Amino acid sequence: MESGSNVLGVGERPHPLDPLGHEEIRLARKILADDGVLASSTRVAYLGLVEPPKPDVLAFCEGDPVERLVRALLLDLATEVAEDVVVSLGERRVLSRTTIDPVTDGQVPILTEEHDRVRQIMAADERWLAALGKRGITDPATVFVAALSAGHYDAPDAPGRRIARVLAHHLPTPGSLPWAYPIDGLVAYVDLMKGAVLEVVDTGVLPIPRESGDYTDPQVAGPHRTTQQPIEITQPDGPSFQVDGNVVTWENWSVRLGYDMREGLTLHQIGFADGGRVRPIVYRASVAEMVVPYGDPSPVRFWQNYFDTGEYQLGKLANQLELGCDCLGEITYFDATVVDDAGEPLVLRNAICLHEEDHGVLWKHTENESRETRRQRRLVISFFCTVGNYDYGFYWYLYLDGTIELEAKATGIVFTGAYDERAAPYSSEVAPGLAAPYHQHLFNARLDMMIDGVRNAVDEVDVRTYPTDEANPHGNAFGRAVTRLRTESGGKRNADTSVNRTWHVVNPAVANRLGQPVGYALHPEGKPLLLADEGSSIRKRAEFATRHLWVTRYDPAERYPAGDLVNQHPGGAGLPRYAAADRDIDDQDIVLWHTFGMTHFPRPEDWPVMPVDSCGFTLRPVGFFDRNPTLDVPPTTAAHCH
Repeated sequence: MESGSNVLGVGERPHPLDPLGHEEIRLARKILADDGVLASSTRVAYLGLVEPPKPDVLAFCEGDPVERLVRALLLDLATEVAEDVVVSLGERRVLSRTTIDPVTDGQVPILTEEHDRVRQIMAADERWLAALGKRGITDPATVFVAALSAGHYDAPDAPGRRIARVLAHHLPTPGSLPWAYPIDGLVAYVDLMKGAVLEVVDTGVLPIPRESGDYTDPQVAGPHRTTQQPIEITQPDGPSFQVDGNVVTWENWSVRLGYDMREGLTLHQIGFADGGRVRPIVYRASVAEMVVPYGDPSPVRFWQNYFDTGEYQLGKLANQLELGCDCLGEITYFDATVVDDAGEPLVLRNAICLHEEDHGVLWKHTENESRETRRQRRLVISFFCTVGNYDYGFYWYLYLDGTIELEAKATGIVFTGAYDERAAPYSSEVAPGLAAPYHQHLFNARLDMMIDGVRNAVDEVDVRTYPTDEANPHGNAFGRAVTRLRTESGGKRNADTSVNRTWHVVNPAVANRLGQPVGYALHPEGKPLLLADEGSSIRKRAEFATRHLWVTRYDPAERYPAGDLVNQHPGGAGLPRYAAADRDIDDQDIVLWHTFGMTHFPRPEDWPVMPVDSCGFTLRPVGFFDRNPTLDVPPTTAAHCH
């Protein structure tokens, strides 16, 4: 049952962290135009709220004036000049304009219209048409192409050019899903500003697979099974959460929802009511970057790596979620507002799904006549987006016992090529003659921690074994080794599952009733990091993905793991630059950056559409509470427990 839809934006009681609303975006666009910054040839690659510094937000009281600053990344198609602009909505003026140097700073994110532009450019290029003709394709309208992010490599990528790379798939019929029919051995490099193909690389004709990949075709999928009986999730008295503008409260939790066209869903001021007050845990949480590096070194595909957040902007690619399909139960939706290439407001309907769900046994014990069981449940805040062939779902879970969890779900369609002896070491054959290259999905979560206050520290905790000696005569002893991370250089750490490594974020100034510092533990999955060679271009650009953990001092300007402008950036931006300051992180205002993800060796079972694979992490209270915080959870009522 759908319980309603809400719009994220400025509410009746404005707050500094409210996402930009429809009218604010229109006002920002008007200010840019009135100031001569926004011409008819200007495109808006990004527009978002400049969040005030944390101290200002924490000092805010309801009714205080709210300063609203907006950041815009602009690209003028006529002059080929890109700018980074900040606007004051209150003062109704442009505060700053910074020209972006495409050689050293990189390019603004890919525009929506550039996908259509690339299709037009390719359909008119004689070299491209000749290469298609060699493969028996005479009609460019039967070829699916996309503007793929170019990365940063040598010629013909002359410094400063705005480049897209083009791979192609055939469309046997207008309604065909393209990914089953790769036109391999062929790639083009396109100058997006000049509207010209710089180079066509043709390494030779390869057979185009002919088996359909249309997973909705009964001839492929077979008839739908008839064995499933309906599962209905009902809450006859309504959900247990409350929504007040952008703030959600549920059980003891409170969280402020936000949305950004780059990051998508953002969570702010996550707190837990305990002892008559709301205790802060996380000031801001988001998936701030993700990269998908591919492992095929061929001349056609060596450059394939996509920063889906920094280059394509996940937030503007959110799906409209549907009741009973994406979300099940008593659902509340939130609309989000982003901008199109012209800078006009674009409303993403039902972009965020909010619901609660049962999650099995919370705690249980049977002894003598005492038989007690309590059910766990969790609040789910999620959104789904589609980036080309892949679909990603991001699910934040809040549990009754104070646990916070993020699950990233990957589904959709694997990228494809032709399978032959050359491709075999670097890809899987998922259908006859069809290759799916090996690749990774690596995410980085930015966790601005605030455990009972802004001054926190991080302890690395490993299991520790002891030798058999006088103190341990039977050799059964084991314990923990605790190491405080002191500086940003020492805060670059890797997970180690062999010693059950966790990172405890503690507040040294606040103790629980046992005298221990209150804290939360980050439990990593500890899966492989970036596998590309140390000297590779992608490693320089995605250095954040070479560590499971980075700890930095809070700086409101340090928002993105791979830097502000990822598209065609030469590398070294973001976390490596932030951490180079080597600031003190012990008992300071700190941010955790956690890299997690999956390494995908595609299976035949992943074709023609991939069942969800998932990864993530958990934040679990360690000494944050004085005892089990769920002792007050009531037994299930008799109507539901016999």
